[in-house]
Amino acid sequence: MDRRKEIARLIAGDLLGIKAVFLRPEEPFTWASGIKSPIYCDNRLTLTAPEVRSDVETSLAEVIREMFPDVEVLMGTATAGIAHAAITAHLMGLPMGYVRSGAKDHGRGNQIEGRLEPGQKVVVVEDLISTGGSCIDTVKVLRAAGADVLGVISIMTYGMKKGIDRMAEAEIEWTSLTNFDTVIEVAAEQDYISTDDIERLKAFRDNPSDESWIR
Repeated sequence: MDRRKEIARLIAGDLLGIKAVFLRPEEPFTWASGIKSPIYCDNRLTLTAPEVRSDVETSLAEVIREMFPDVEVLMGTATAGIAHAAITAHLMGLPMGYVRSGAKDHGRGNQIEGRLEPGQKVVVVEDLISTGGSCIDTVKVLRAAGADVLGVISIMTYGMKKGIDRMAEAEIEWTSLTNFDTVIEVAAEQDYISTDDIERLKAFRDNPSDESWIR
């Protein structure tokens, strides 16, 4: 097994183990958009589980070193990516900062927090990529400030076509420690879901607005 698949399975098992990922194909969650979803992910729970947190942060550092060896600064997305960017930057001996969802309405009106010099090579740390919106907004702000954004790394991605297409259109290189397919594969092995559910869940991933996967 190659190292990246090993990491993907490790993190998938960790997220399932601490219930940061819930799978409920028979009782779907409803997202704010109204979409019915068989999965709910709350990666903030990794921060309260020290062993899982260690797996996540050391894996982020390992993959960043492999994919983006020239990185000079880590920038977290607000708010979920901030803690992960901080811990990973500490492990890597790098400076970090974060990008607010909007500029402050007081003080210096910063949207980027932390020192960032034009031309610095940046990797953005995100907790979850679904449609890619927050990542793309963050990258746009950093690019406008003169940063050389090498790419984005997340803990997990749903692997939705919309997100993949939007990231490609924005010319953003990205990767994730684990992904929807690996999570459901590990979940089936652990009898969290049945093997019969796998294709239904993949149908959701391919087209979340089509509810035909729901029995």
